[in-house]
Amino acid sequence: MSHFQCNPFRPLEGNPASIHLLFWGKEDCVPGHTVGPGVRDVYKIHFIHKGKGIVRVGADTLELVAGQGFLIIPDVVYYYEADDADPWTYSWIGFQGEDVPELLSRTYLTPTSPVFPMDNKIMPTLYEQLSSASLSQIALDLRLSSTFYDFLATWVETTQNNLPKMSMSRGQDRYVHQTLEFLHAHFCEDISLAHHAESMGIDRKHLSVLFKKALDVPPREYLMHYRMNKACELLGTGKYTVGEVARSVGYQDPLLFSRMFKKVKGMPPSNYQHNQRENQTLIHI
Repeated sequence: MSHFQCNPFRPLEGNPASIHLLFWGKEDCVPGHTVGPGVRDVYKIHFIHKGKGIVRVGADTLELVAGQGFLIIPDVVYYYEADDADPWTYSWIGFQGEDVPELLSRTYLTPTSPVFPMDNKIMPTLYEQLSSASLSQIALDLRLSSTFYDFLATWVETTQNNLPKMSMSRGQDRYVHQTLEFLHAHFCEDISLAHHAESMGIDRKHLSVLFKKALDVPPREYLMHYRMNKACELLGTGKYTVGEVARSVGYQDPLLFSRMFKKVKGMPPSNYQHNQRENQTLIHI
């Protein structure tokens, strides 16, 4: 299944933006799914969340797995293909602008060397962050730009050209990124990290150590914060009761949810919802 969204804002004619976000999307590819060979007229970055596949550019065929990303540069022929046995799930963004070449000059990426390691904090949820920002009714352009530029800063830091080229993550980082994808996809369910670790052939305790090393928090704490951020989005709409929000983010007991929400956000969910309603009222006065 593929999901695709566009930035409704465009640079003014005759006044091109230095760097401008065009679109973003995400897809669970079917086995053997192919794109190309062909060229693009914009820059496009793919982030691999799980599975694997290949990218072919020039005479090189590159094998990629979860935890890696690859850049597509305009007017260069690329071909990419999902693995038959373990097809990848990837998200992507497209952008353009007269300052993109200068930005790329600060990285080690080139048309024929387009692969880089994903970070563990911004890139795994960039699709969700942009989709959430797109719901803003007051400052949509600023929300999208803020999220996009936050990514660009992390991307340049990850690929800066004064670093030696990193051998791409195939072991420990792959476990971390697959776990992030698992938590993001199943946060509303009763999650078993032990079963998830077993499915990847790794000990649960070892997985927790790797995860905490990468993100500075253990998986359970990361999941709790992720759930509470999702809860804030739902509460902010004003459409749902606290109980409905609790069950939507994986808590069958609304009282337990309220305690966890207050622990993370510093106030009960009912207060948070009330504050959001008051803010919306002030904006429309």
